[in-house]
Amino acid sequence: MVAHKSWAAHQIFMDCKKLPFSYHCGFFFSSATSSSSFPWISPLRVPGCTSSSKPCPPPASSSILVETRRKPRSISHQDAIDLMDHERDPQRALDIFNRVADQKGFNHNNATFATILQKLACSNKFQAVDAVLQQMTYETCKFHEGIFLNLMKHFSRSHMHEKVLDMFHLIYPIVREKPSLTAISTCLNCLVESNQIGLAKKLLLHSMKVLNLRPNTCIFNILVKHHCKNGDIESAFEVVREMKMSKCSYPNLITYSTLMDCLCKSGRVKDALQLFEEMIAKDQIVPDALTYNVLINGFCKSGKVDGARKIMDFMRNNGCNPNVYNFSTLMNGMCKEGRLQEAKGVIAEMKDLGMKLDAVGYTTLINSFCRSGRTDEALELIKEMKNIGCKADIVTFNVLLGGLCREGRFPEALQMLERLPFEGVHLNKVSYRIVLNSLCQKDEIEKATELLLLMFVRGFLPHYETSNELLSSLCKKGMTFDAVRALFGLVEMGFTPKPDLWSLLVEVICRERKLLVTFELLDKLTGQKGKMLPPTAEIDQ
Repeated sequence: MVAHKSWAAHQIFMDCKKLPFSYHCGFFFSSATSSSSFPWISPLRVPGCTSSSKPCPPPASSSILVETRRKPRSISHQDAIDLMDHERDPQRALDIFNRVADQKGFNHNNATFATILQKLACSNKFQAVDAVLQQMTYETCKFHEGIFLNLMKHFSRSHMHEKVLDMFHLIYPIVREKPSLTAISTCLNCLVESNQIGLAKKLLLHSMKVLNLRPNTCIFNILVKHHCKNGDIESAFEVVREMKMSKCSYPNLITYSTLMDCLCKSGRVKDALQLFEEMIAKDQIVPDALTYNVLINGFCKSGKVDGARKIMDFMRNNGCNPNVYNFSTLMNGMCKEGRLQEAKGVIAEMKDLGMKLDAVGYTTLINSFCRSGRTDEALELIKEMKNIGCKADIVTFNVLLGGLCREGRFPEALQMLERLPFEGVHLNKVSYRIVLNSLCQKDEIEKATELLLLMFVRGFLPHYETSNELLSSLCKKGMTFDAVRALFGLVEMGFTPKPDLWSLLVEVICRERKLLVTFELLDKLTGQKGKMLPPTAEIDQ
């Protein structure tokens, strides 16, 4: 007899077979359970035997194996959570959730409900979510409001704003406790971020009148952020005045940083600086690196890099060390003003402090050098990135390709396009289009044709206007064979030439008596079935 298993676990295994983590729940037999573990049985005891002779005893040297009986095991809450977590199909996860509940004495808890709701919400199975929530109203276990905060975020991302508010209202009947201020903040933030101001006001009124909850600093900050996001700075300051009168809240560093950022974006850098001084002097709030960065960025965008540098000096003098973001912001401002040597000096300063500029910062500087016609220095920065282990991305190389093309250094640009894929850089269609467009604009038609063939091989289609321009140039230069070959490749990738270009192509091809090619192209362009022959030099009919 094989070792016994829990009937419930066996049923779940049969219904949910092929689940990747089923061995966690003890579904499989131990390797020790084999044919040798069965007790010795005389052939005379086998059903169907009619012999009356006594059974032969086992050999003296043999030992009788005693049947071991494994203790029945049911699936625990953690087992169920693991199974649902690792199940990709939400329906199968729901089946597991329902089947484990059939076990005798098993009741779902907050963790198992949270897991299945997360799985269903991530898959946008919101009808199933409603069904599970309905079931929760009849459960006796203790629930936590974190389940509902998570669902609010899912519904908000799915633009189901009414459901966000519904999740808030379900907290009290299911959790059996008043929603916390964290719940109000989460719900309010979801609504405000989605610009659902009517629902946000409804939430606040309900919280104050029915739940007797007073907004705290976090809630006020959400409202400040909303007004600043809409450019209504006066309404934002009105909220701050209400905060100061409230007994439950007071402006904090986030409040002031949000206001200063809004002022800077409106070009009111002096007002932002005045508010900064007021924050320190009156409210005794110590700024952090993020708050300083708001001012540094504000000065840089206003074309006042020297003022941004003074903010950095003030920052150091007051015990707040600048971080990578502060230096990057300052460097960006210098690049925009064309102060490239000073920008390189910022990188050197960062190195002295043991900091490394990221790929975004390097790309900004490389772009500035390329725009200033100093592509060689940009190439040196690429080498520097490689030496410090900072990997240049596709955006960086596209910027560099644009710089090389603006200086007419097409051989280097083409060589880079040819080489980079073999060095692990995944080029995109923009990379090729940058060079192809420049070649066409500079009337480098032969090089453009070579690049077009490379694009065909690598599966990239040129821009529509560029394709028409290139074909037109080939026709006008009398390069009929190249035009036909290019058109064949373009048409195979779904390209259809402009009507006037098609007329020009037919005229040129017919002039050289290449009628077969004309008919094949016409068949292809009009959607007729018929295999196109590749253009060759021998086609001349």
